[in-house]
Amino acid sequence: MELWILFGTFTLLMLIGTPIAFCLGVSSLATVIYMGLPPLVVFQRMNSGMSVFSMLAIPFFIYSGDLMVRGGIAGRIVAFAASIVGHLRGGLGQVNILTSTLFGGISGSAVAEAAAVGGLMIPQMKARGYGADYAVNVTSMAALIALLLPPSHNMIIYSISAGGKISIADLFTAGVVPGLLFAAVLMVTAYIVARRRGYPTERFPGVVAALHLLAVALPGLLLIAIIFGGVRSGIFTATESSCIAVIYALLVTLLIYRQLSWGDFVHATMGAVRTTAMVLLIIGCAAAFSWLMAFLRVPSTLVAWMQTLSDNPIMILLLLNVLMLVLGTFMDMGPTIIITTPIFLPIATAYGIDPVHFGVIMILNYGIGLNTPPVGGVQFVACAVGKISVWEAMRSIWPFYGAGIVVLLLVTYIPALSLWLPSVFK
Repeated sequence: MELWILFGTFTLLMLIGTPIAFCLGVSSLATVIYMGLPPLVVFQRMNSGMSVFSMLAIPFFIYSGDLMVRGGIAGRIVAFAASIVGHLRGGLGQVNILTSTLFGGISGSAVAEAAAVGGLMIPQMKARGYGADYAVNVTSMAALIALLLPPSHNMIIYSISAGGKISIADLFTAGVVPGLLFAAVLMVTAYIVARRRGYPTERFPGVVAALHLLAVALPGLLLIAIIFGGVRSGIFTATESSCIAVIYALLVTLLIYRQLSWGDFVHATMGAVRTTAMVLLIIGCAAAFSWLMAFLRVPSTLVAWMQTLSDNPIMILLLLNVLMLVLGTFMDMGPTIIITTPIFLPIATAYGIDPVHFGVIMILNYGIGLNTPPVGGVQFVACAVGKISVWEAMRSIWPFYGAGIVVLLLVTYIPALSLWLPSVFK
């Protein structure tokens, strides 16, 4: 009965449009009251869920990414990417994907990337004769690359949800090859679709001009090396690297590019504060919800049930992928990771699946969910920038969905794609 109250209240509140944090908090509180436990338990679990030192990395990475967008980093990365791949078929689509790959190593947020890169690229693509649906779909799918590349916020959330036992440095490293593979497959897909639609190419500016644009964009791109190299080498933790990222972003935008105004600084700061408040409230409520599931033995029950279905890791991974893809379409990524990691991770480890490898699989699954209605946050942002409805975009997104599913299957069934690079650094 406790599980019916927990999941039933949560589902009912979500269906009537209640914000996800309140869905999690109210359902947890109702269940605790029914069980006869003091309601204070929920607030204690919320507090313990938010009071995690590693969690500080998330707002600081969000802050540094916003500073760099407002300080001119994104525009210079777009110019450099255009000089490298703009001459390919569907040139601006290729530029969009390469820009998202480079910018993803700075922002770590798919939604921020869709807004920043989409705001720069979608109007240009529409002006050059590209279909609005193509521009939006390329932008929204390419934004998911940021979820796999360091400093991915969701990798940090996964590590914390797993009890802090999984190295954030290993997760950052494990996502690099799948992220680059995702970018390559998307570029091939964008090329095929652009060729079929007859989209134009851009003029190649020459090697000298490309090198000049690289030099201009280099101060911003160096942040990728600073974050990845510092965390991977152990010079500083992921939390410390987020603070360094903020300081570096301020130095680059104020002293080198000199494009960050006082108004931009205030807007970036207030935006980071609002985002932090929302993220921490969701994480705290999700922590209480997760504790109740563990208390009610949901993970162990699910493991036992799945063992009755199959003892083949290939089939178990396929089933987990289907479950995560479905869940990702109905819930936002952060709380979904917090809720399902304590459930799915024990199942994965029971079948000999490496926790780091499984983390990459989970992030990619829920990332695809971010681009799928009814709760597709990245898709909604890209459509708002492109000024088209979600359903207009959905009609032609299937080739890009197919690319995402291909990468998901490769990452799922070829563990070396995720585990090779961490083993090299170790």
